[in-house]
Amino acid sequence: MTGQDWMEKDFYAELGVPKDADDAAIKKAYRKLARTYHPDQNKGDEQAEARFKAIGEAYAVLSDPEQRRQYDAIRAMAGGARFSAGPGGGGANGFEDILGAMFGGGGAGPRVRYSRTGPGAGQGAAGFEDILGGMFGGAGAPAGFRAPERGADVQAATTLPFRTALEGATVDLTVDGRTLTARIPAGVNDGQKIRLRGKGRPGTGGGEAGDLLITVHVTEHPVFRLDGANVRLTLPVTFPEATLGATVEVPTPSGETVKLKLPAGTPSGKVLRAKGRGAHTARGTGDLLVTVQVVVPQKLSKTAREALDAFAAASDGTDPRADLTERAKG
Repeated sequence: MTGQDWMEKDFYAELGVPKDADDAAIKKAYRKLARTYHPDQNKGDEQAEARFKAIGEAYAVLSDPEQRRQYDAIRAMAGGARFSAGPGGGGANGFEDILGAMFGGGGAGPRVRYSRTGPGAGQGAAGFEDILGGMFGGAGAPAGFRAPERGADVQAATTLPFRTALEGATVDLTVDGRTLTARIPAGVNDGQKIRLRGKGRPGTGGGEAGDLLITVHVTEHPVFRLDGANVRLTLPVTFPEATLGATVEVPTPSGETVKLKLPAGTPSGKVLRAKGRGAHTARGTGDLLVTVQVVVPQKLSKTAREALDAFAAASDGTDPRADLTERAKG
C-alpha cells in the first residue's frame, strides 16, 4: 500500500467507527464486518471479497497504534496542508507545522523545505509520494505494514461410540501441540465434519484465526444406525405376522421399547415410523425408522410343512412374476 492510498482511503468510514473510537470499538466493528463479508459466507461474490479485503486493510492500520498515528497525520496533511518554497510561504497550517506536530512538535519550524533536483525538478514542490517515501523508508508505504492474512484451517478427527454420538459429547483434542476442548453436537453422523470458528492457526497482520475442522467417526452399533437426526433399525418378523398382521415391540435408542402395528400383508422393506424416537438435535428431534424384514424359516416341522402345502393349495394361483419378463424387455 502506498502513502497516496492512505490519503485517499477513509479507514474509519470503512469500519463504520468515529475517528476517536477506542481500540475495543475498532476491534468489535472489524469482527462484525469480517463475519458478514467473509469469503466462506459469500462464495463467488467478488464484491463481498473486495469488501472483506478492504475491511482487513483498514483494521491492520487502525489496530496498530503507531500506524494509526501516522495515518491520522497523513490524512490531516492531505486535508489542509500547503507547500511553501521559501520562508513564510506556508502560513500557520503549512506542511512544516504538520511535520513538526508529527515528529516532536514545532521542532521542524520554517527551516523545513522540500524541493526536487534533477529530473522532474521543473514540476515544483515535491509530491506526496516523495515526501511519504522519505518519512516511511523510501517506498511510500508505512514502515512495518503487513496486510492482514487469515490463519490456516487445522484438521482433526475423533471417534465416538454410537450412543455418545447420539447424545452429544465434549471431547479433548490435541492440535499443533495445543489441547482444545470441542463440543460435538447430538446426532452427529459418521464422517460428518464439525467446524469450530477461530480455533485454527492464528492470523497475521490483524487477520482472523483459521478454523478447526473435526471429522467425526461413529462406531457401528449392532442394531441402530444414525441417518441424519433419524435412527434406523431392521425389524425381523415372521411370515404369519407379516401376512396376518400383528402388534410388535421394537427397541428404541433410549433403552425403552415401543409398540408398532404391523398391517396385514406387510412386505419386506416396508418402513414403519415411531415419531420422536430418534436423536434430539438443535434442529429438532428425529424419528425411529423401522424397516420390516420377513424372515423365511430354514427348517419346517412336518406339521408346519403340511400347513404350508395346504396354504399353497388354497391360494388363488396368482403369479407375482407374471409380467416380469415383459417389463424386463422395456
